[in-house]
Amino acid sequence: MNNLSPISRKLKFYKEADERWYVELPEWEGSKADLEMVAGADTMLNYMAEGNDHVNLYLSEEAFDGADKLEFIRMATEIGNGAHYIMKSYAGIEFNLDVWICDVCRFVFGKMPMEIYLSKYNKD
Repeated sequence: MNNLSPISRKLKFYKEADERWYVELPEWEGSKADLEMVAGADTMLNYMAEGNDHVNLYLSEEAFDGADKLEFIRMATEIGNGAHYIMKSYAGIEFNLDVWICDVCRFVFGKMPMEIYLSKYNKD
């Protein structure tokens, strides 16, 4: 297998009663706190969930039809490991949301990608 091939992944994000968002990642061996979506990622998920307490996302390093995009801005140092991204639009509407993506992204993709393409999907 070519290690340079783009990675794609389907992930479920869920919001608990305390309004905190988490990614469901059963293979993660770290703490649940590491999986919390904060600093803009939670805001993005609130928009995408459209009032629901969960959202299923297809994420890829490669562009695909109907995808929105997170663009890498810079590595993070002030709030821990991870990187800052910007989501310039969502569903065709100008958005310009700064999103901090934690280092769990490195676990999923093997790196902090320059672009992350994402779209909601209905879970089968």
